[in-house]
Amino acid sequence: MERRKTCERGTSPGQPGTTKPFQGGGGGVADAMMSNPEPGLPLLPGTSCADPTKTDFHRSQTLSYTHGYAMARRPTVGIGGDRLQVNQLSQADLDELANKAPLLTYGEPKPAAPPEFIPAHVAFDKKVLKFDAYFQEDVSMSTDEHYRIRQVHIYYYLEDDSMSVMEPLVENSGIPQGKLIKRQRLPKNDRGDHYHWKDLNRGINITVYGRTFHIVDCDGFTQEFLESQGIELNPPGKMALDPYTELRKRPLHQYVTPSDFDQLKQFLTFDKQVLRFYAIWDDTDSMFGECRKYIIHYYLMDDTVEIREIHERNDGHDPFPVLMNRQRMPKILVDAKNFPKCVLEISDQEVLEWYTAKDFIVGKPLTILGRTFFIYDCDPFTRHYYKEKFGISDLPCIDVSKKEQPPVKQELPPYNGFGPVEDSAQNCFVLIPKAPKKDIIKMLMNENKVLRFLASLESPYPEDKGRQFVFSYFLATDMISIFEPPVRNSGIIGGKYLGRTKVAKPHSPPGNPIYYGPSDFFIGAVIDVFGHRFIILDIDDYALRYMESNAAQYSPEALLSIQNHVQKQEASAPKLEKKAMGVDPSMQELEALIDRIQKQVKDHPCRDNIREAFQVYDKEATGFVDKEEFFKICSTLSIPVDDSLTKELIRMCSHGEDKINYYNFVRAFSN
Repeated sequence: MERRKTCERGTSPGQPGTTKPFQGGGGGVADAMMSNPEPGLPLLPGTSCADPTKTDFHRSQTLSYTHGYAMARRPTVGIGGDRLQVNQLSQADLDELANKAPLLTYGEPKPAAPPEFIPAHVAFDKKVLKFDAYFQEDVSMSTDEHYRIRQVHIYYYLEDDSMSVMEPLVENSGIPQGKLIKRQRLPKNDRGDHYHWKDLNRGINITVYGRTFHIVDCDGFTQEFLESQGIELNPPGKMALDPYTELRKRPLHQYVTPSDFDQLKQFLTFDKQVLRFYAIWDDTDSMFGECRKYIIHYYLMDDTVEIREIHERNDGHDPFPVLMNRQRMPKILVDAKNFPKCVLEISDQEVLEWYTAKDFIVGKPLTILGRTFFIYDCDPFTRHYYKEKFGISDLPCIDVSKKEQPPVKQELPPYNGFGPVEDSAQNCFVLIPKAPKKDIIKMLMNENKVLRFLASLESPYPEDKGRQFVFSYFLATDMISIFEPPVRNSGIIGGKYLGRTKVAKPHSPPGNPIYYGPSDFFIGAVIDVFGHRFIILDIDDYALRYMESNAAQYSPEALLSIQNHVQKQEASAPKLEKKAMGVDPSMQELEALIDRIQKQVKDHPCRDNIREAFQVYDKEATGFVDKEEFFKICSTLSIPVDDSLTKELIRMCSHGEDKINYYNFVRAFSN
């Protein structure tokens, strides 16, 4: 009973598959306890018993770790310790699974994209099939030939299935040749079909518009294309020849040349052979004559001469290309005194000798119809002809180009005295005069740079003695301005004596004047300004520094005068500003006041820009500015004008009621 219970306890009527072997390590404990029934017993509940010797019913491990990585493995032992079969499928099933592995993994493959559509006019652009063919044409109105063979080329254009028939041109054939059938789709039959490239092959006949063409051969591209399309080409045939053309190619019969010159032979031998010579006609000896170039053509086929004129652009001649028409040119005429030559028709009886090719020699003159032409060159064909015919191989090439005459020097008319010389000269250069160009670089580098000099007027008049002037030389434009400081009770009105202008040196040519430069101004120099002589007495500090930095521009006399001037200043006591500057206080008081102000405003922030600020308002470089502009500049530069010392300095630098001499004022704030 116990055995029966054990068997019943290990059997389950709902598990009929307990007799199957274990697959893949799955199944429960109850399945593992079941075993195959005894041989001969049916598979019924109670007939299969558990094996009591099996005690290990755990599942085999299918996962392991190798070097830290999870690795799956197939189980070899099932529940209960039974050995598992590795493969439960047949070889055919395994092969089927192996073949269907990508299908099982990725599913059904996607269909490939259809190829991109390319239209025929793009795929077959400029692709043409060429066939060599011929056709036979009947000749009914000739005793020399009954038919003729005409060779043609048949072109088939793949892009639109059109065809054209071309016949090569044969010189002097007398037959209209060229394009026989223009490009079009050619009809094949009466049903409306057209010829296709599949209908073309070697060795076949095609009929187009009642004319039958026999295709003989094709080119390499056509053969390669048709073979690639699976068309078997026939072997190439032989092009038929025209019997009349072949008959004319036979050597001519030998015959005796008559004594007279054979003009037909000359025409056939020298057809289209022309000698070309380059010549000039020098007519400079006559009034309004000139040297003109021509081309002389000598036609070997009939010994005629043609003269053509070479025209250049804007040469002033009418554009007639031919000077003399093509004609035979007589060299020596019979003297006919009783008949006017203007209406004489020249024939062979009136001509003793005609011009021939041997009369045209390079380097020799040639008289034709009263004009003497000088041949200076010829073309390569003419050189080769003369070498073969006459044995002349050294035909020269003579240079007849005129040497360019030296340009005529342009002379300006005498200076009329109005305006600057450079400005007046512009009227002689162009129709609409423009202002003369200025040296921009010089103007930018020397902007606001002015050299000031004190000068006296050298005059025989006693009232001019003692007059002093301030010369201002502007380095940017090389102009000079002269200012005369007003002197009270002198009887002479001071102010601007000469505006800005360039002053020419005396005795310089009027057409090319030489102007005064910086090197002409030094102490003791005499400056002649439009007939008035001035003597330089003194210079300012800026001009002195300029001369020291540009000593190479000055003469030794000028440098010596400056050296003596500096030595005198060092030896003598400091002097006050010149009377020409309009200042008349005591020298000792002014110098002492300037020293006190310099000690007081030693660290003034705008001390380097004070002089430039006053020079901007003093455009004429006179040394004076209006009081209103003076106080405006002082306010801009933060100069303490309310200080007692500054007020005293302004009082001492005042000139009249509305002018202030800023020269000594600037010294107090800039040194």
